[in-house]
Amino acid sequence: MNSIVNEQHHTTLHLAQSLARMANEFTKDYNQRVMHYLHDRGFTDVRPAHNAVFGNLGLDAVRVTELADRARVTQQAMGKMLKELEAMGYVRRAKDKRDKRAKTIELTTQGTELVKAQLEAVRKVRLDYAERAGDKTVTALEQSLRTVLQNLHLSNMPKDWV
Repeated sequence: MNSIVNEQHHTTLHLAQSLARMANEFTKDYNQRVMHYLHDRGFTDVRPAHNAVFGNLGLDAVRVTELADRARVTQQAMGKMLKELEAMGYVRRAKDKRDKRAKTIELTTQGTELVKAQLEAVRKVRLDYAERAGDKTVTALEQSLRTVLQNLHLSNMPKDWV
């Protein structure tokens, strides 16, 4: 009986300290802090799920298919998110200049203001982490994550962003 309890305890500890769980905890805290900052700045309708768009859109117009690929979601899921953000006034659809049959997505003035606020939130959250955990530690974490993503070919960023 004792060995079963010890094995369960060991398994639980291993799962609690897994890379996936730690990354998830960090991501949840990070998103919560960014959202709190944005909500304090009046962007109360923005949700963490919207990062699938804003984290992949950039400042240039982009096709829905490319945006969905970058976010690693289906075109249908991206289309639904874009429809919501369009109704909120953050993005607009426009005819693709290269292919009149296709649509591109671009930021509105309000969307650009949101992105500026997000950049400021990211800066402030990073400063807070550096203050609490140490700048060298946070910098090392960022560099390690970049290396891992690059080595595992998991970065889905457009080549002109790198």
